[in-house]
Amino acid sequence: MNILVTGGAGFIGSALVRHIINNTTDSVINVDKLTYAGNLESLKDIEESERYSFECHDICNHKEMQRIFKAYQPDVVMHLAAESHVDRSITGPSEFIQTNILGTYTLLEVAREYTSTLDKDKRDSFKFHHISTDEVYGDLPHPDDFEEPNCEDVLPLFTEKTSYAPSSPYSASKASSDHLVRAWLRTYGLPVVITNCSNNYGPYHFPEKLIPLVILNALEGKPLPVYGEGNQIRDWLYVEDHARALYEVVTKGQVGETYNIGGHNEKKNLEVVQSICGILDNLVPKEKKYSEQIVFVADRPGHDKRYAIDASKIHSDLGWKPEETFETGLLKTVKWYLNNQSWCKSVQDGSYKRERLGQLKGNS
Repeated sequence: MNILVTGGAGFIGSALVRHIINNTTDSVINVDKLTYAGNLESLKDIEESERYSFECHDICNHKEMQRIFKAYQPDVVMHLAAESHVDRSITGPSEFIQTNILGTYTLLEVAREYTSTLDKDKRDSFKFHHISTDEVYGDLPHPDDFEEPNCEDVLPLFTEKTSYAPSSPYSASKASSDHLVRAWLRTYGLPVVITNCSNNYGPYHFPEKLIPLVILNALEGKPLPVYGEGNQIRDWLYVEDHARALYEVVTKGQVGETYNIGGHNEKKNLEVVQSICGILDNLVPKEKKYSEQIVFVADRPGHDKRYAIDASKIHSDLGWKPEETFETGLLKTVKWYLNNQSWCKSVQDGSYKRERLGQLKGNS
């Protein structure tokens, strides 16, 4: 297949591109605007492949998207291009509206125009795969909400039928794009499939996100900031497991279906930070414990309490399940950052110093 991947120089996108080039015979057309979080250094290993092409363009540019579709004749589209950091969306929501909503609209329209020109066989096999987030569902009840101990067995999970209740400008923009994608299926018959994933982690993650931020700050002796009391729970998914799942969905998933992708790893944020500190204590020991660098800071506005994915549908329908546990995946991740300090330096262009983002006036 010719697979058009948007946002293929980002964290999840680059993992997907590497997976396709290294593990299939398909070709990839990577369309990426190369904002601060997109970096071609993440694709060095595959950039010389004859099956890989790169186009540096904004998905909001209708004319350029038309040209790319016409020139490369994709068999499927895997749409990952998005602004994705909640803290940035709190202080600057405009870019999120532009890229996540208007960019998705542009791609849907170009894909609709393009499929109308295809012969029946190619049109029938075409798919528009929209990659989204579990944050569109809002948050779930937290164990701290229950009086009885060991209540985890009765706590609900996000399913593909969970109602949308986004909390941040980021999640609201992704929810909006999900709704657009479904509308283009129902109104125009565009063959679409949607996936909603839990928190990703792994190599090549831009250091504004929790895990790489903590690793790099710890190594430099800087504070390790934890929001509130660190009780917020996330379901952690190793990015290479996610890439495998995405490929299964685009090749085997049914048009019109939604598939939730999760790692089966619910962890409190404080637990995650402490786990990183424990690994570093073993791999790069120093006089004091890394956990002594943990500091608690004012919580994020509108911070969701708990995310947790029910990924039984993608397992039963497509046979996918994660290969990494949180422990094995986190160890691989920490080791990768220790061995790739040059990448970490190259992606931080000087405009971001790993300072806290997303604060409202009066918060500290």
